Amino acid sequence: MKPLAERMRPHTLDDFVGQEHLVGTEGIIRKMIETGNVQSMILWGPPGVGKTTLARLIASLTDRPFYTLSAVESGVKQVREVIEQSKKTTLWQQHTPILFIDEIHRFNKSQQDALLKAVEEGTLILIGATTENPSFEVIPPLLSRAQVYVLEPLGKKDLETILERALTKDKYLSQRQIKIEQTDELFLQSGGDARKLLNILEMIAGLYPQDPVIINNEAVKKVLLNRTLKYDKKGDWHYDIISAFIKSIRGSDPDAAIYWLARMIEAGEDIRFIARRLIISAAEDIGLANPNALLLAQATFDAVDKVGMPEARIILAETTIYLATSPKSNTAYKAINKAIETVRQTGELPVPLHLRNAPTKLMEELGYGGQYKYPHDFPDHFVQQQYLPEELSDARFYTPAKNQQENKILDRLKRWWRERWNKNH
Repeated sequence: MKPLAERMRPHTLDDFVGQEHLVGTEGIIRKMIETGNVQSMILWGPPGVGKTTLARLIASLTDRPFYTLSAVESGVKQVREVIEQSKKTTLWQQHTPILFIDEIHRFNKSQQDALLKAVEEGTLILIGATTENPSFEVIPPLLSRAQVYVLEPLGKKDLETILERALTKDKYLSQRQIKIEQTDELFLQSGGDARKLLNILEMIAGLYPQDPVIINNEAVKKVLLNRTLKYDKKGDWHYDIISAFIKSIRGSDPDAAIYWLARMIEAGEDIRFIARRLIISAAEDIGLANPNALLLAQATFDAVDKVGMPEARIILAETTIYLATSPKSNTAYKAINKAIETVRQTGELPVPLHLRNAPTKLMEELGYGGQYKYPHDFPDHFVQQQYLPEELSDARFYTPAKNQQENKILDRLKRWWRERWNKNH
């Protein structure tokens, strides 16, 4: 018998739960399917949110041949075989085949290079699935030919829908007397992962063959106690451990941060993945309180990539301790989020004329760049002028935190902008 998660795999978009921004009535992937104009894409998101299912639905609903490869098990030879098969298929098939590559982040450069020409020439449509940031794991030429779509962890309502469907529509569970008393622990342990939710449900139903089966917090805890508590770098514990690691750095606890680092190293986590998270932490949590943190984190990524294990553990430990014991500031993180929100609300406001380039005589006559003041021509290399669109002339996105480094920044801003910064701070 197939596992419950496989039995409950959706066969239509209406059965697909979650990812409304992609498959809802105005979702871009729904539009692709409705028009038949499917483009190569990378589906980026945590496990159990529908990446594989979505790829299969795209193929079936657009009547396209569907080939699938696992990056863990396939090499360049298998990629080329699929490309050759796709070329033969396109001779008699109306629609371009789809090649789905699971865990595409595990493909090395030569494997990804083998795909380039086929994607570029339209021999096949590539759909890659990854739990890692494709900006780091997919080569730029291939990434430029594929749109990246981010899939989010499933919310509580999504999990409730999946649970209800499993109990009422699955051939086997629907025949059982299953009573739901509590779902808190079930949803917590699922972590936004539909597959984990269904696996836990199936485990409970299997351990209690006599009806009725009671689903409550205690039942979930009892079942999960029998599981081996291990770090699964393919997903199960991967996100929990890295979350604890980053939060320990953010919380300035070097001992906890080193402990979680050791957990990842012992489990065989990709050292480049850890180094990337350190870069993000340096920018998001240390930020302008200590700009050198980002430089060290970037140097760490380069160093561990060159050195490798086991010595890379020392480099990672040094940077982990440095970040954990560094002063903290998230002002840059907050500033860009606030600015993005303003952009979404105000739309494409025109660039002030004096800030525009004037590469032609007509543009000069229209006033492009005409009133621009070159800061280096003024004392202290600064002159007051309007840099924001007129509608946002008084907008403030960056607010310095109270730390030694940003206190200096605030003093400079108050000296330069006087009324504007003294008034608004």
